[in-house]
Amino acid sequence: MTTTSHTPAPASAPTRQAPPYRITPARVLRSEWHKLRSLRSTWITLATAAALVLGVGLIMGGTYTSGGGDADVDTVVLTLYGSLLGQLCAIVLGILVTAGEYATGMIRSSLTAVPARLPVLWAKAAVFTATVFTVMFAIALTTFAAAQLFLHDTDQAAAFTDPGVLRAVAGNAAGITLLSLVALGLGSLLRSVPGAIGAFIGGVMILPEVLGMLPYDVVERALTYFPTQAAGALVLQRSLF
Repeated sequence: MTTTSHTPAPASAPTRQAPPYRITPARVLRSEWHKLRSLRSTWITLATAAALVLGVGLIMGGTYTSGGGDADVDTVVLTLYGSLLGQLCAIVLGILVTAGEYATGMIRSSLTAVPARLPVLWAKAAVFTATVFTVMFAIALTTFAAAQLFLHDTDQAAAFTDPGVLRAVAGNAAGITLLSLVALGLGSLLRSVPGAIGAFIGGVMILPEVLGMLPYDVVERALTYFPTQAAGALVLQRSLF
């Protein structure tokens, strides 16, 4: 009986299958957008900001009388005075976007999906900037228009077509967005919600007021570059026209 030996064929090298999903900037942006819009804190803080800005604007418009103590105040500044309160909500939201993930542990999932930290941070900043600016600009437009219903027959009457008005309204939204971006960066740096809020209040809001008491020209010039002063200058652009 003859036996036939069979030589086994050489095993082929295993082929590497490409992963079904790749990390792309568009996908990281979409992921951050889903996270931002799915959080209740996002809508609560933005709704609170809208209510504060609109409420104060209506109060200022409804109680204003021609020739009073506010006659020399710019119309945009007068109607959007509530932005000082609304920006606090945007600042807290900016801190929650970054430091909040460290507090809840969500940052582990984010960095597991996208191991590099900078793409995650840039995506957060881009999504946050687009959202806050859009919302605050819409709120500012609505508040200005609503306040003018009370101011149309006073010396504070103005329209969007007046020189510099629309630019100043947009500057108001841009200033709030820039300040909240500073808060977002502090939240990412300190990784603590209370710590970032304290650092922002102390370093960005209180420190310029303290330094402003010093009688030195160099300090006065330096203060113009602080975030709060730079953001405030955006809404005063109407005076340039």
